[in-house]
Amino acid sequence: MLTDDVTGDGRINIDDLQWQYLKGDGDFRSDEIKALRDEADIIVTNPPFSLFREFVAWLYEDSKKFIIIGNKNCVTYKEVFPLIKNNKLWSGRTEWAGGMWFETKSTEDVDKVVNGINMKNVSSIWLTNIEHGRRHQPLRLMTSAENFKHSKHKEIRGKSAYEHYDNYDAIEIPHTDAIPSDYDGIMGVPISFLDKYCPEQFEIIGQTQGDSGKELGLKPFPRELKKLNPSLRDGQLYYMENGIPQKPYARILIRKKK
Repeated sequence: MLTDDVTGDGRINIDDLQWQYLKGDGDFRSDEIKALRDEADIIVTNPPFSLFREFVAWLYEDSKKFIIIGNKNCVTYKEVFPLIKNNKLWSGRTEWAGGMWFETKSTEDVDKVVNGINMKNVSSIWLTNIEHGRRHQPLRLMTSAENFKHSKHKEIRGKSAYEHYDNYDAIEIPHTDAIPSDYDGIMGVPISFLDKYCPEQFEIIGQTQGDSGKELGLKPFPRELKKLNPSLRDGQLYYMENGIPQKPYARILIRKKK
């Protein structure tokens, strides 16, 4: 906390911040950084994605409030998803669509140039355990019939029913805005649903990747289907379409609260 008017301008603000170089290399696992963590009220950072699981555990080791950047797929990690399911971790206030833009020193791996600065788009998101109003705003939903008539998505518009998984009692929802308001059963939704997730509106049942899917009771797929779709894996959802097994990308299973 800033308490001294170092600049003497009559105000205490960021210009009065006093700092010094670290003695070590800044590794969050070092005693030096752990001491800073223990002293901090809130941690805001971009942790190394390759050590994301360990970093999240490190944060909860001292029960810190935080706002961190992570890869979108990090929400499916077995160390991270239970925190989301139990409302101990959630999406930051920004939407997940489009990723995040970062300045890059590279001159080759560049997605766009803004005012002479090389920029790179990274499939990343904000995650936090700090409350904000947006996460308590319920989604506005259409009924099944309204989705089939008015949806902007070709997978939904014109259908008479949602696809039902062959190995789990749930329906496939390929887009968050296609969630029907009049369905009370379990639904499989994209992981991007989490930036719209309202805990008062929906219950998270689980996720369907690998061992997590097996623990939820997803039935193994018949081995003869492997010839029709080599990407099939036990513990992941699939449904049949025109005689061909379709395996959607990572899904979170949710149910509307009553």
